Amino acid sequence: MAGISIRLYIIRKKVFCITQSVICITVFSLLYVNNNLHHSEKTKQNNFKKRGLFMSDHKSREVYFTGINRETTAEEIQHITRNLLEHYINDKNIKLDRKVPLKVHFGEKGNHSYIKQENYEGIIDYLEENGIETFYIETSVMYGGQRHNRKLHMKTAEEHGFNRVPVVIADGEHGENFKEIEINKKHYKSCKIARDLTGYDQVIVLSHFKGHMLAGFGGALKQLSMGYASKGGKLAMHMGIKPRIISRKCRKCNLCKTRCNEDAITIGDKSYIDHDKCVGCGACVSICPHKAVTIISLKAIANMLTGGRVFREKLAEYAYASDKDRKNLYINFAMTITAGCDCEPRKMKPLMDDIGVFISTDPVAVDKACYDAVKEKGKKFKGTEIFPYAEKIGIGSADYILTEIKKDDKVLQK
Repeated sequence: MAGISIRLYIIRKKVFCITQSVICITVFSLLYVNNNLHHSEKTKQNNFKKRGLFMSDHKSREVYFTGINRETTAEEIQHITRNLLEHYINDKNIKLDRKVPLKVHFGEKGNHSYIKQENYEGIIDYLEENGIETFYIETSVMYGGQRHNRKLHMKTAEEHGFNRVPVVIADGEHGENFKEIEINKKHYKSCKIARDLTGYDQVIVLSHFKGHMLAGFGGALKQLSMGYASKGGKLAMHMGIKPRIISRKCRKCNLCKTRCNEDAITIGDKSYIDHDKCVGCGACVSICPHKAVTIISLKAIANMLTGGRVFREKLAEYAYASDKDRKNLYINFAMTITAGCDCEPRKMKPLMDDIGVFISTDPVAVDKACYDAVKEKGKKFKGTEIFPYAEKIGIGSADYILTEIKKDDKVLQK
């Protein structure tokens, strides 16, 4: 019996020692992995710093998303967008200002694929229930159509059902109201941003992720660049050229002259614009009722069609100006994904099924997440040059972290 007891004691001792060893190894392994993860993240942040990519406290490269498909109803999308917004605000400890505009795109007259107001209802409900004043804000376009001045643009918004909250056209009656934002980058020393948009530290930027003929794709970065720019800014990005007067069409009404703040226009037997004085704001192009002021030339068309990489770098720089010193939230709708943009006045067939709604405080991260999701579905948009350049100048990070939020996940209040 004594021999059996000794053997049992020895066996128990060995089991105890083995158990202790396993526990020690497990704890050591967890500490090692955690340390490596921490070191990896720290190294990544240091690399961001070296490359000028270190993001301010309000930015996170984490992107939340909830999947949808073509069968998802408008009511479900309202719930999804509100749920995503609540989760992100709560998890990232985001404090919303008392007045937060919604940057939207109303869609050109004749377009059917723009994101409808019904998809924004959940966001508006959340803001209003939390005592936050909100309204739609947008800028007019450079070309013709029914969005090239404030009056027509507001008419388009009304016709397309954007009536839940007030509408503000941020760049004035004819796109002439802007503020120069200094950036000192490769293509621009400063950018012409719609003045009313510069008055808010925080905007919820609502973007339709889809294709675009020149940019390759459009999302948050496109909204920040073309969507925030006054007419002069749009002109600078698209054409890189200043307007001119076609004398034979000029009726000497002086309307363009009354809109020029730089005294650059001379009206007479030969009407012309002094390009040394002209700042390229585009107000004269917009207001001329006779189409005598134009930006069209062979050089302008060549710049627009052949400057792919340069054009996308210009978009990134304008996006940088719009995002600079702001604490925006970016929500991308990867649904009704068409080859063309919402500025095209025609009905377009979606390229694929709807994918989902994405949210982040980093416009680069949210666009890259959408781009990759579309790519996984088999469509590879051009225009990826914008990502490394946007990182280089410090807008955000394309190295995103994707977190799925199920549509019925409850928000855990802190």
